Amino acid sequence: MASVSLLFVGFLALAGEVIAQQNRGGEMVMEEEEILGLFDVMGGLLDDSGWAELHPQPCTDTPWPGVECEIGQDPPIFHVTKIHIGPDVVSPPCKSSANLSDSLLKLPFLKTLSIFNCFLTTPVTLSPTLFGAVSSLECLALVSNPALSGGIPSSISEVVSLRVLNLAQNNLQGEIPREIGGLVNLEQLDLSYNNLSGDIPEEIGGLTHLTILDLSWNGIEGDLPSSLCQLPILQKIDLSSNRFVGRIPPELGMLNRLALFDLSNNFVNGPIPETLSGLENLEYLVFDHNPITTGMPLFIGTLRKLKSLSLSGCGLTGKIPNTITTMESLTALALDNNSLTGTIPTDLGALPNLDQLNLSHNQLSGQLQLPEEFIDRLGKRLDVRGNAGLCTSNKIYKKKNISTYLETPVCFNTTGPMNHKTVANDQHPDDDSETTKTSWHHDKTSSNTSHGEIKNTFYSLGLSVFVLCFLIFSL
Repeated sequence: MASVSLLFVGFLALAGEVIAQQNRGGEMVMEEEEILGLFDVMGGLLDDSGWAELHPQPCTDTPWPGVECEIGQDPPIFHVTKIHIGPDVVSPPCKSSANLSDSLLKLPFLKTLSIFNCFLTTPVTLSPTLFGAVSSLECLALVSNPALSGGIPSSISEVVSLRVLNLAQNNLQGEIPREIGGLVNLEQLDLSYNNLSGDIPEEIGGLTHLTILDLSWNGIEGDLPSSLCQLPILQKIDLSSNRFVGRIPPELGMLNRLALFDLSNNFVNGPIPETLSGLENLEYLVFDHNPITTGMPLFIGTLRKLKSLSLSGCGLTGKIPNTITTMESLTALALDNNSLTGTIPTDLGALPNLDQLNLSHNQLSGQLQLPEEFIDRLGKRLDVRGNAGLCTSNKIYKKKNISTYLETPVCFNTTGPMNHKTVANDQHPDDDSETTKTSWHHDKTSSNTSHGEIKNTFYSLGLSVFVLCFLIFSL
């Protein structure tokens, strides 16, 4: 190991001499301190002690796909502007002792630093002194690094040029620093899947250019700050799987560009404020598993662009409002595991785009009168199990491929159940409804298909971090 280190140091010295010769010849490609800093950074990350030897001129003759450069104006020499290590750059891999070298401070023109799945075993922390000097950084993405721990340094606020901050899927702890509100150019903030605690700082209202806010899957608690309404161009809020309490601030209805709002798996109380009717561009509303314990909000029917509405396990009471039957953009409706009463609106089956309907485990009653074509089309994506007062007419369901998720007693003279035999069980005696689950059933303890599809679909509304970082670099 000592001989390898001496070899690397020797090569750095040789590289310095080469650069010096280029300088004396009037054809300097890079500044000596900058290229030596790059060699040191890459040496701390990659499992290849000969990387510098293989790429002595990474901006010109010996490029590497994870490093990009731009030509400065005065003097016209190359500067490193991007370092990317991720699944699309597979060789060489990160070494087991990968770390973030302080030599990043020697790369003053760096715009993009993206490191995915690199810090796996040896603990790595974010140094408070690391970011203050990297003043040109626009995209910082350190993602899926289980050994990246510690807190988010408050000095991150000094990098005012940041447009993307993605620290998702790491092992970060502590609170979100209040100084983060100083990142006035930030467009995307993703701190999801960490172990963060504390509350959302009110200062977050200073991020007026923010379009995506994802703090899901942490231990963040307290009330939702009303300062979120100060983010006028926000398109996505994902605060799911935290410990938020209290009520939804009515002021959030001012976010009229919002497309996704996810508060699932928290402890937020109802009622859902009527002011959310102002979310005229909302496409995904996911409030699963919160103690809302009120009736369904009547304004829901006014959200004409809503594609997915999920209020599973919210303690909802009362009837399903008929206004839902006018929501022609709706593709998925999940109201399962509540205490809803009354009948199932027949016109739900007339919604042209509805492809998933889960009304299971409520207190719904009366005759199920959904169109046969609708039932055939949805199959197992239609679930009405667990509604004791619900019954079905035999004449509607003559086919033998009726899903077991339509388990309901047969109606007698269309006024009530005739017996406890169900249409589905009569036609499928071998089906075991207890061991079969809908592929989109919402489950608090596991990631469900529908929820995942919602999150993935949302990114068609804007750029992913990876693509946006590329575009930032290209500007």
